[in-house]
Amino acid sequence: MIKMFEWLSASNRYKHVIGGMIIGGLSNTDYCAALCGTGVAAALEYKDKAHGNCWDWCDFCMTIAGVIIGRVIRIAVCGK
Repeated sequence: MIKMFEWLSASNRYKHVIGGMIIGGLSNTDYCAALCGTGVAAALEYKDKAHGNCWDWCDFCMTIAGVIIGRVIRIAVCGK
């Protein structure tokens, strides 16, 4: 459990998950969530690459995972 929290705190992965959950929770449709989440994840990683860091696929996937989690929560709460 501690290793999981250490892994999430590396490279601010928890921020990617939280941001993705916000996007997924505010999206009206699955298509909107997928399109917006993928675009934001790619933009975040491009920003990192443009500032001299490398593209981190793990951060990209954590953002997408957050979108999925947020969308599932919205569907469970609102029914759509």
